[in-house]
Amino acid sequence: MNFTLPYLPERQEKPRKKGLTMMMDKGLSVRQVEDFLSASSELTDIIKLGFGTSYVTKNIEQKIKLYKEAGMKIYLGGTLFEAFIVRNMFDDYMKLLDKLKLNAAEVSDGSIVMPHDKKCEYINKLSKNFTVFSEVGSKEAGIIIHPAKWTVMMNKELQAGSWKVIAEARESGNVGIYRANGTAHTLLINKILAKVDKDNIIWEAPQKPQQVWFLKLLGSDTNLGNIAYDDVIPLETLRLGLRGDTFFSFLPKELKQTSGAE
Repeated sequence: MNFTLPYLPERQEKPRKKGLTMMMDKGLSVRQVEDFLSASSELTDIIKLGFGTSYVTKNIEQKIKLYKEAGMKIYLGGTLFEAFIVRNMFDDYMKLLDKLKLNAAEVSDGSIVMPHDKKCEYINKLSKNFTVFSEVGSKEAGIIIHPAKWTVMMNKELQAGSWKVIAEARESGNVGIYRANGTAHTLLINKILAKVDKDNIIWEAPQKPQQVWFLKLLGSDTNLGNIAYDDVIPLETLRLGLRGDTFFSFLPKELKQTSGAE
């Protein structure tokens, strides 16, 4: 950091196991990636090449190389995985991951119907060669999954080989763990947390109020995903209590009293 300031939450250095930030690359150019890494590489742990953007993005292999050299786990969006699966092309998908020299993969079923045992089978196969992220929840608005089913699926996917499970919200942040207006499904999230270790979950939180909500609930070392490339630094300031929304969240009690925050 650029200077010393006491009473800030302690953040693990990379490679972190918690307090992860996953940035969603929706088609950045090579130059934008270089600029992003010069500013935010130490603050970013995971890169998702969102949905099917890797099919049309130029210089994809060069971008992947830059991200990997910066020590990041990088994977293709789960929607692309599903596009291969629905076409019965899992072997081709595996070949693509090898061709692109990726170090991570995502398994999801947010757009297609897939037996959960089959999903876990894909996770297990991929986990032998890649760090696997598996996503739980539907991308369709209005589809409600019972909390007990969420927790069972998450735990089974972790047992099958997922490094982290992702709680679905889409890049818009208005499905899955959120209501249509972007507010959190509090009951669902609390029931998930009662059964699944919070450090094993990445909460998709593309909107600032969602990031603030999880940081206040779970602390600065919450795993957050679907973060826009220009929101990584602002998110880190939220994690550290250096932004108005979380300013008093991590200060000791005596300073809160002095400031009149209580």
